Formats: sequence, C-alpha cells, structure tokens
Amino acid sequence: IWALVYTLSSMLLGAVLTRLLKLPSWVTPAISFNSTTSLPLLLIQSLSSAGILKTLLMSDTDTTSAALKRGTSYFLVAAIVSNSLSFSLGPRLLDHEETSDPDHAEGKPQLQVKNSPDGAQRGQQDAQANGHTDTEATEDTSLLPEYTVRRGAEAQEHGYRKGKRVWDKLGPKTRSTLDLLYGFLNAPLLGAVVGAVIGLTPPLHRAFFDDAQHPERGEHLCCIAGRTFSPSVVVVGVKLSNCLRKMKRGEHSGSIQWQPSTIVLLMRFVIWPAISISVIYALATRTNLLPPDPVLVFTLMLMPAGPPATSISSLTDLNESKPEDKMAVSKFLIVAYIVSPALCFAVVGSLKASEAVSANR
Repeated sequence: IWALVYTLSSMLLGAVLTRLLKLPSWVTPAISFNSTTSLPLLLIQSLSSAGILKTLLMSDTDTTSAALKRGTSYFLVAAIVSNSLSFSLGPRLLDHEETSDPDHAEGKPQLQVKNSPDGAQRGQQDAQANGHTDTEATEDTSLLPEYTVRRGAEAQEHGYRKGKRVWDKLGPKTRSTLDLLYGFLNAPLLGAVVGAVIGLTPPLHRAFFDDAQHPERGEHLCCIAGRTFSPSVVVVGVKLSNCLRKMKRGEHSGSIQWQPSTIVLLMRFVIWPAISISVIYALATRTNLLPPDPVLVFTLMLMPAGPPATSISSLTDLNESKPEDKMAVSKFLIVAYIVSPALCFAVVGSLKASEAVSANR
C-alpha cells in the first residue's frame, strides 16, 4: 500500500511541477519512479554483510539471514508495484507533450497495430517479385519459412478486422477504460501473478523451491533474478555511447537541463526521504498499523528514496520520443547515479529512526 501511495503521489506532484514550471515531459516519470530493484537489493545485502542488520532484529531468536530475506521480500513487493505502474502509466505521463495526434489528445484512444498485416503482406509480395527478399532483411524480418509467415499474416489480418469492427462500436469512455486496463497487462504484473500462483500453491511451491529434492533449482532461480536489472543498464550505456560519438562528430546529442535535473534529484534524495521517514515513524510510534518488525519500518522509510529508475529510458523508446530527448534522459540518468552516494544520508536516517521505533516498543 505504501509503494502505491508514494508512487501515485509522486505522479501527481511531478505532473503539477511539469505543468507549472514548463519542464520537459520526462521529469514526471523521473520523479514518479525510482530504482526499486537493483540498488535497494544490493544495499540491504551490503548492510547484512557489514552486520548492520543486527540492530534491526525482531527478537533474540531472530537472525540476520531471516532479516535479510524479509527486507528483500519487502523491496521486491515495492518493485512489483513500481514496475507495473511504470510500464502501464509511464507512457501516458509522456504523452501530453510527445504526441500530436488530435484524437489522442482528446482522450480518444485509437486501435493501433504496428506492422499492419496488409502492409507486411504487400511488402513480402513486392520483395518476392523483385527477387531480393534476403538482401533487404532487417531486425523485424522473420526467420520462419515464407509459407508460415504468410499464413500468420493472414490470421493476424483476419483478427485485426474483427477486432476493429468491435472496437468501432464501443463508446469513447469504454475505449479509454479498456485502453487503460490494457496498459496493466505488462511483463512485471504478469510475472508477479505467476510468482504468486507458484508461491501460494503448495504442489508448485514444493516443485520449485523444495531444497531437499532440488537444492540447485532455488539457487539458479535466485541467480537469474539477481541479474534481471542488467539489460536496462546496458541500454542506457549504449545510448550514452551514441551520445559521445555524436559529440565527437560535432552533432547535437541532447543537453542536460540543470533546472529539471536539480528538481528531480532534490525530490529523489532529499524531499521524499524526509517525508517517508517522518510519515513511517509517526505510523510506527503512534498507531498499530505496522507490525513490530524494524526491518519493515526501515524498508518502508527507504522505498521512495534513490535515483530515478533506468526504465525511464525504455519509456522514451516506447513513446517514440525525439532522439535528442532520449539522449538527454540517458545523460541525466548517468548524472543521477553519479550522485547516488548521497543516498547514504537517507540510509543513516532510516536506520536511526528504525532503531528509535524498536526501542520505544
């Protein structure tokens, strides 16, 4: 619930600041979504290795390894919420400045199908007629046999026509609602649903995580999960490399605007940590809403803090932003992660506040 509250609050605050100060559209998602996967998990593992988590144990029978598992679970739940909202609502946060389609601007979503089957089929027929199908292959060229590709295109065209007839009969409000719900059918949310089904179903849970029968399976799954953040970092690095190449050639490669960058960094490293620590401390000391777990209090305080998520770079790709904007976002993310050691103040503040909560209970 806390992850949902601070993420939606950040969206509202970012949208207001963007409109009032006329900031670039990427400022809103940069304020809304912070790094909730790689950086927090590495941080809590480092705290466990340094023995700092010993001060956050629930009782004398509690152990550091158990506290580490609980903290990791709390951060992963927040990551599911943040990533689901990022890829469902994130592109909409960029639409108000990036799109110029009047129908879209009026809140009337259109049924869009990339690589229309008609065009794909005509393109294949033209290529076959000209005898150079292989010479004009691109990254979108199918590796399947021509017959399979043609039948697939025909099936896609048939489904598209049927769907379009149904879509055209719907009202504008129904279209907008369906379009919004469709945005939530993204990989993070679907993965969370699959994980919940596996974890809450005893036979599936034993099949995947029974260390007695398959001790290596859990280790392999944890190893894979621990490296899922790498692709987004690689994408940002590739874009930054392209920026440097353009700068060497004297071409425009996007510029870092210091006013929006400063606002985002202040929100992520100063304002949100202060709000989070104050709110969670008040809830833990004056109410009974939170269980007596110092690790939970610590993770809740730290969840809204940290640099913007690298997935913002992917959002600019999904939204088909200008190349200059994409490169400017990549540069800003590099700057944000350069100053990420400033997160230590939020970590220390959260630790001291969590210890104070534990001492008062």
